[in-house]
Amino acid sequence: MKTIPYAELDTIFLDVGNTLISMDFAWVAKELAAQGVHCKVPALRRAEAAARPLVSKGLARRTTEGQDAFSFYLGAVLGCLPGTAGLAASQINRISRNLAPILRPPGQAERLWSSVIPGVPAALETLKKCGLQLVAVSNSDGTVEDVLIRQRLRSYFTAVYDSHRVGFEKPDPRIFHCAIKELNVEPSRTLHVGDLYNIDITGARSAGLHTVLIDPFGDWADVDCVCIHDLNELSHKVIEGRYRKKR
Repeated sequence: MKTIPYAELDTIFLDVGNTLISMDFAWVAKELAAQGVHCKVPALRRAEAAARPLVSKGLARRTTEGQDAFSFYLGAVLGCLPGTAGLAASQINRISRNLAPILRPPGQAERLWSSVIPGVPAALETLKKCGLQLVAVSNSDGTVEDVLIRQRLRSYFTAVYDSHRVGFEKPDPRIFHCAIKELNVEPSRTLHVGDLYNIDITGARSAGLHTVLIDPFGDWADVDCVCIHDLNELSHKVIEGRYRKKR
């Protein structure tokens, strides 16, 4: 595992979903109840994080933005909920297919992805004060910039790269290459942070970037990259790295 030169970084690329902003779990729980699946918001949040390794593996070779992919994502989350242990796979698939167009109609992802993860604004502020350029690089449906504007996070970012608008989606390294070229950044001094190994880590590494994986509950076993609990932890690592450099 390569050591990340926190003290030497100039730029940080950041995924958006599950890195900066989470789903509206209260709304998801409400819609699940209408489908006969009852759960508390903390349990749903925990299940979503636990599903990420499965989602990462399942989406590695297909688009992450189609309704089929989103149904697969929902099914993985449902499969990790304690209360769904008695449901057949066919039932989980049916519920997921029913929910997908309700929770994420085409071109309206901003309604679902509408909850800023606690500590994110403070962490972004800290990273900016450390002199880092922040860039959003996200697989999305063309709405990620609107999401950042609505959640009052857009001002932290030099630029936003939305796969729908760029024409390439992670893990295709060309979405990173586009940002690298337009912003004239040095890959060896750039870090990408995301939540899905086979999408974020694989793609960023292919573009020559350093990588960090968001892992809030320790669900990623045996991955060959640095894992952090949240963006706040990253900001502390950057501060520590810069402090050591000055000594």
